Amino acid sequence: MSFKCGIVGLPNVGKSTLFNALTNSSKAQAANFPFCTIDPNIGIVPVPDNRLDKLAEVSKSKKKINTTISFVDIAGLVKGASKGEGLGNKFLSHIREVDAIIHMIRCFDSSDIQNVNGTVDPIRDLEIIETEMMLADLESIQKRLDKKNKKNLDIEQQQILESANDCLNNNKSIKILTDEYSLKSLNRSGLLTLKPKIFVCNVDEESIKNGNKYTNDFKNKFGEKNTIIISADIENQINLLKDEEKLNYMEMIGSQETGLKLMIRKGYDILELDTFFTSGPEETRAWTIKKNSAAPKAAGQIHSDFEKGFIKAETVSYNDFVENHGWLQSRNNGKMRLEGKDYIVKDGDVLNFRFNT
Repeated sequence: MSFKCGIVGLPNVGKSTLFNALTNSSKAQAANFPFCTIDPNIGIVPVPDNRLDKLAEVSKSKKKINTTISFVDIAGLVKGASKGEGLGNKFLSHIREVDAIIHMIRCFDSSDIQNVNGTVDPIRDLEIIETEMMLADLESIQKRLDKKNKKNLDIEQQQILESANDCLNNNKSIKILTDEYSLKSLNRSGLLTLKPKIFVCNVDEESIKNGNKYTNDFKNKFGEKNTIIISADIENQINLLKDEEKLNYMEMIGSQETGLKLMIRKGYDILELDTFFTSGPEETRAWTIKKNSAAPKAAGQIHSDFEKGFIKAETVSYNDFVENHGWLQSRNNGKMRLEGKDYIVKDGDVLNFRFNT
């Protein structure tokens, strides 16, 4: 399971620059004019995890495979996008396909980079994007609840759309639906306003450590929980350095971890994801699952036959696996457990599945 994050924002806020930094590539054309990204660029990035390195060392694995995250660079939206302004609904449809939204917010002054709204105002910019998403959702809801289309919906989807319509039309938080319906059902609705969000404040180098007046205003309005401060330009520069140089440079500018790690950690948190591992002499591999997944569901991430024919899961915690130098001593020292279908996989579990095809 790989999750997909869509990077959205107004034109020229740094989306393509951030995408290039995150994917360590030049796939996205970063240019100083609106709509330089016509088709969404997609980059698949390995998720860094020091535990994977250690497990591969313990098992003397021939190869090591990270789990991955996909970043989608979606072209800049403008006011009126839901009605076709700028590049319009084409890009709103791209947002529907991602698991989480990364809102890129401009929080820096620059006379060199065009600002489509004339002034730097991160609160206004976010509200423009959120409004366009809300309007797009309202249009979608109205079409799907139309008499001729309504018959194609099951009762639960009708209820979700009707409740969402009430919330959006009466300025009520649509998040109340998460208390009434399962995440799976809400995801089926395809509503943009229900997608988990990360807010990325793009700043200059001087503001990385402590932020600035723009980031302070933004956090006061929208809170700190899902807000990250990053300099997309600096992230790009860091990528050009060797490992030791990276550490020295990050220490100099007061940055403790890269933007990629910050966003992955935040993404795992808002999407409620965990990582489990398989490890042996052939390969050590990381796998992504939803929190509170039962063992057969985790087995299904490897192969559907593993889930269908699940018998037991040989289970060792990461710490026990490392301290006991692998499977054999973990088993001999009583640290390996045989878990059944009801076992809820924990973050960091090292698993070996027994199954019958």
